[in-house]
Amino acid sequence: MSYIREGKFYEKLKDKPGWVKCNLCHRRCVIAPNAWGVCGVRKNIEGKLYTMVYGLLTAENLDPIEKKPLMHYRPGSSVLSISTVGCNFFCKFCQNWEISQSRLERGLYGKIKSPEEVIKDALSLGADGLSYTYNEPTIMYEFMYDTAVLAKKNNLFNTMVTNGYITPEAIDELGSVMDAATVDFKGGGNKDFYKKYMGVPDPEPIYESLKAMKEKNMWLEITNLVVPKVGDKEEDIRRLSKWIVENLGDTTPLHLLRFYPSYKMVNINDTPVKTLEKLANIAKSEGIKYVYIGNVPGHHLENTYCPKCGYPLIERYGFYIKAWRLTEDNRCPKCGTKIDIIGKYKPSGHFYFSLL
Repeated sequence: MSYIREGKFYEKLKDKPGWVKCNLCHRRCVIAPNAWGVCGVRKNIEGKLYTMVYGLLTAENLDPIEKKPLMHYRPGSSVLSISTVGCNFFCKFCQNWEISQSRLERGLYGKIKSPEEVIKDALSLGADGLSYTYNEPTIMYEFMYDTAVLAKKNNLFNTMVTNGYITPEAIDELGSVMDAATVDFKGGGNKDFYKKYMGVPDPEPIYESLKAMKEKNMWLEITNLVVPKVGDKEEDIRRLSKWIVENLGDTTPLHLLRFYPSYKMVNINDTPVKTLEKLANIAKSEGIKYVYIGNVPGHHLENTYCPKCGYPLIERYGFYIKAWRLTEDNRCPKCGTKIDIIGKYKPSGHFYFSLL
């Protein structure tokens, strides 16, 4: 099977013969003949834009959905997670930099599989759904979409973990098959942070994409990586929290993630837990009902509490559920408040398993 396919969402430029403009992500790269887009996996070949990673997988793992993290969508379920190479961001702190910062012009990396083979793997492992994750899934759009369509036909749900830089026109198509998305902010969405540490000129288009996802009825959860000293400003978390409440709703879960030294930022220490707790209190004060702290196994803000009476409804350790106290119709057993969770708890019994 060839890993090269003509891409979607691009246009040929009339004023520049042989040049194309990619409209898949908000960078909207204008690409010369025989050149690559910023993502490093989409190439202009003789005036047509091609994806060079169709089915070129760098990971295929069975994960708990809480790893994404999705705490309020199909809790306890397992997902087959897949990734390719490349990214449209250049985060200096990336935990998966070996694949995200790989560029295909330096040589191939991965194992080729068809959508049919991925779905067969998911069904054989007893997965409940698919997750497109680890590196930015937008840049493998064609394979993600084809696999997601096939997943729905086989009663599997689809989720993605994304930086949110996908364009509304792509979301318009993807929304028909994508059930849930985790959208990753970093540094509270601070524009200077995005420029300096991520190579992104402007994070504002992410908000446009989030609104488009909301309109397509995707279940959304927001994460924000808190990088000490350079990406932990209280005013940024306050601003982000306000925007979430006003545009996505106060029941949209927000996850504040602990930073660990990685890639080009090994000189910065782990995020202090007290910093995460302080920012969590700010998010709550702005009206977000479900605020979580991630990458701190055993912390009490891994748990879900009733937003009305504070009763501990779901206890977790890391990616796994320890206790489930919701009623059959997902209400608090103490005060009867309806909790915003999609699906019922399904203890899968699955643990991490890799197929590559």
